Amino acid sequence: MRKLAFFAFAGATGFAVDMGVLWLLLSLTPLDPFSARVLAIATAMLCTYLINRTFTFGASTRHVAVEGARYGSVGIASALVNYAVYSGLLIAWSGLSPYVALFFGSAVATLFSYLGYSRFVFGTNR
Repeated sequence: MRKLAFFAFAGATGFAVDMGVLWLLLSLTPLDPFSARVLAIATAMLCTYLINRTFTFGASTRHVAVEGARYGSVGIASALVNYAVYSGLLIAWSGLSPYVALFFGSAVATLFSYLGYSRFVFGTNR
């Protein structure tokens, strides 16, 4: 239960970072919602990696480079799911707020990422 609570904390923090970076980029740069979201997701992924490695799962028994590569592969797969939902919603409903689309994309990717991080990256089955 502790891991799930910390994972939720990491996810909430990552979501806040994702939303904040997206807002900043859309407000302060000429980037469109699709380009800005790529940068926002990458920033949030780094943030959640640090929280998950430090608090949620702890360091794995793998070398940090291997662990980072595994985390990145799960993160990229999860980000692709997240981005596909986000983009699909924005394309399907042209007036939809990018922030609403971000919420739904993140929600869909959460279960996938927890299972990938807990089993593939950090090697826990709990």
